Amino acid sequence: MHLKKYLRKCLHRLQKGPGYTYKELLVWYCNNTNTHGPKRIICEGPKKKAMWFLITLLFTSLVCWQWGVFIRTYLSWEVSVSLSIGFKTMDFPAVTICNASPFQYSKVKHLLKDLDELMEAVLERILAPEQSYTNATRTLNVTIWNDTPLVLIDERDPHRPVVLDLFGDVHHGSASSSPAPERTCTAQGCKVAMRLCSLNGTVCTFRNFTSATQAVTEWYLLQATNIFSHVPRHELVEMGYPAERLILACLFGPEPCNYRNFTSIFHPDYGNCYIFNWGMTEKALPSANPGAEFGLKLILDIGQEDYVPFLTSTAGARLLLHGQRSYPFIKDEGIYAMSGTETSIGVLVDKLERKGEPYSQCTMNGSDVPVRNLYSDYNTTYSIQACIRSCFQEHMIQNCSCAHFLYPLPHGERYCNNREFPDWAYCYSHLRMSVAQRETCINMCKESCNDTQYKMTISMADWPSEASEDWIFHVLSQERDQSTNITLSRKGVVKLNIYFQEFNYRTIEESAANNIVWLLSNLGGQFGFWMGGSVLCLIEFGEILIDFVWITVIKLVAFAKSLRQRRAQARYAGPPPTVAELVEAHTNFGFQPDVARPGPDPGTYPDEQTLPIPGTPPPNYDSLRLQPLDVIESDSEGDAI
Repeated sequence: MHLKKYLRKCLHRLQKGPGYTYKELLVWYCNNTNTHGPKRIICEGPKKKAMWFLITLLFTSLVCWQWGVFIRTYLSWEVSVSLSIGFKTMDFPAVTICNASPFQYSKVKHLLKDLDELMEAVLERILAPEQSYTNATRTLNVTIWNDTPLVLIDERDPHRPVVLDLFGDVHHGSASSSPAPERTCTAQGCKVAMRLCSLNGTVCTFRNFTSATQAVTEWYLLQATNIFSHVPRHELVEMGYPAERLILACLFGPEPCNYRNFTSIFHPDYGNCYIFNWGMTEKALPSANPGAEFGLKLILDIGQEDYVPFLTSTAGARLLLHGQRSYPFIKDEGIYAMSGTETSIGVLVDKLERKGEPYSQCTMNGSDVPVRNLYSDYNTTYSIQACIRSCFQEHMIQNCSCAHFLYPLPHGERYCNNREFPDWAYCYSHLRMSVAQRETCINMCKESCNDTQYKMTISMADWPSEASEDWIFHVLSQERDQSTNITLSRKGVVKLNIYFQEFNYRTIEESAANNIVWLLSNLGGQFGFWMGGSVLCLIEFGEILIDFVWITVIKLVAFAKSLRQRRAQARYAGPPPTVAELVEAHTNFGFQPDVARPGPDPGTYPDEQTLPIPGTPPPNYDSLRLQPLDVIESDSEGDAI
């Protein structure tokens, strides 16, 4: 019951309104606010009122401008970077090692036989253009050549460059062709280029190179990719270098290790790669102490004599240090270790901790990245390299209808090859050089919020020395081949020594440059300096705004009521009907009220005779029961309505 009375009182208070007008409200605010300027506008004379009004308006504008600057600075989500140095025992990084040659030539020679013969003919044509190749070309399998040939571009006449096929056909820059077997061009006078065509050779483009070495290497790699795309993955693994042949000796701190302590993965660029301390199935190994004697020592046999001659022009071992459970992008981030040397690598650790949304576009695990991670089959953590490569493979499938051999193959897709997709090289070349494609992938991919980087200090020395070369190679040959003869040579062995330089690690952490405390303190400082205000002044200003809105609503409601009453009165031609007329008209449908005739008729009724009450009295409702209205208390106690 008390709640009902309280609600009625509140309703009456809302209907009544604040009880003053706009002018009274403004005067009350200026007299009672804690802000200094408005008081002077009310209290001073006319001239000072105008002066204080302008001053208050100016300082209010300055405060609003400063507030806008601070709020915009806060919403820019800037970060500050702090660097801290810590000391603790750390987990040894994962170490990935690969041979520079992805395959053993003795095992892939049968696949590359036709390509190698064609490559030799191309080199002879470039080096000896005056020699006739009529007899040589008869024995060549030119099917591969016809798909993506190398050409010579004669630019001695810059206004009319001529494209010369290495095996005799001439194609002018206007895409028309005509034979010109008598014209020759040396590598010094012409540029070597790769012709890429699509739509059955109707649309062609040329990829130019500054050196014939780059041209033939890229051309051979493109053709080898086409050949290896038909070979099943398990056969490619068998063609690579096995772990027991690559890893001759292993020592981690004082503990011996061997090739069984390495995890094998197949990398399209480097064949079989082996990862030490990856942390996939076992716990990561900690480093007992910093220093070379507590690191990882390896002796590798790269077997340089069995390299693929035209596929690999670099000899050595490729290695990469990375975090546990992360995929090794060794082509992008790895380093080479030269054969016949001992390479010492001192490691320092940097830990990066980035702020997430809205301060930076980073991700914790890649779940919010709109790119399907094709490296998730390896059960590795997210990285921006994996995202960019996965994005490129998706674009490759969308634009070229096939997947590239150097990237993971999505389920249900096929690798590109000349037989099923004859235009794939042309499409791949355009997609690879597309700036829009790269920008799209970079915008879609995000950096990882937490990252660990290994900074390396590298030094090298000849190994083994001339004095110890004989006995070291004898021992290693005996251990690997059970042979008393030396089966190893300086050009085939690599020694690695990987260790922590110190246990100090650096943490590079991002923090918010402008937090909410900074924002509030600056807003309050500007408001207090220019206008002498505080948070209470803002509450007062909010109160006057509420009252202003309240008065406006009450006035609008009153205006709507008056408008409705005027519309109701306009429906009647004469005076408004009485209550009895309205009741009788509602209950007695045959009743018609007396309508006053136009013009006075004083003779109808005498002056002393009162007019009769029109109509009949309302009916007597037996069920009608009158109850007294509840007393509604007003704002002041003791008053009743």
